[in-house]
Amino acid sequence: MSNFDPILSHLPAWLLVLFRFTGIFIIAPMFGSATIPTRIRIMLALALSICVYPMLLSPGRPSWGLIEPVVSHGLSLWSLVGAVGMELMIGIIIGYGATLPIMGLQVAGNIADQQLGMSLGGLFNPELDEQGGIISEFFFIVAMMIFIILGGHRILITTLVGSFNDVPLGGFTADSRMLDMIVALLSSMFHLGLRVAAPLLCLVFLETVAMGFIARTVPQLNILSIGFPLRILIGGGLLVVSTGAIASAYADEVHFALRQLSIYFGM
Repeated sequence: MSNFDPILSHLPAWLLVLFRFTGIFIIAPMFGSATIPTRIRIMLALALSICVYPMLLSPGRPSWGLIEPVVSHGLSLWSLVGAVGMELMIGIIIGYGATLPIMGLQVAGNIADQQLGMSLGGLFNPELDEQGGIISEFFFIVAMMIFIILGGHRILITTLVGSFNDVPLGGFTADSRMLDMIVALLSSMFHLGLRVAAPLLCLVFLETVAMGFIARTVPQLNILSIGFPLRILIGGGLLVVSTGAIASAYADEVHFALRQLSIYFGM
């Protein structure tokens, strides 16, 4: 018997723990940022798995009962491939669920950019590897700032570590509860986008109607040269005044998303 046999018996289980952490470094807010080099994200995933794995081996923790069969009996090559896919899926689901509120706020930003004409001057967002409008980028920065202030990054790690107490390694299966959770999070995302964009849409509609009346009563007035700057002015003013309400609405949706993920994964 080799002196390395006890260590090698833990290798399959540790690999599954590593890939469960790897999932959030693919898509989760901040962790999956494209601005962070890939090698740094890989090193962070390795460091987290090395730090967390010994904690899961405590006989007093529920996680030990779910890890012990893998340590004792190991995994074949084919079963290991399937288990790795399941572990990646757990991390991706947690990261995707936490990203949806940010997407909802960006939906509102894209609507605002389109209505105010800001989409003509697009900015490249390296975080999402796509081009967006000025207001959309502003909302994205605000969303990431609030996410960090609320401790969303810590809650993601806590949720992922807590999932080892209820979800066995390589034993994750999609069910109706997961579908209901994703549908609820998607509904929440679109609700946030419409909730933030609705006041601006109403104001733009009223401004358009008012400009129409002015154009009919004062035909000599060049409405095109006045209406466009006026729309930007009142739309931007509304967004500045309502920034606190927008941040509060977004914070509520972040709490809802993280709570749903924590409940589903057994926290």
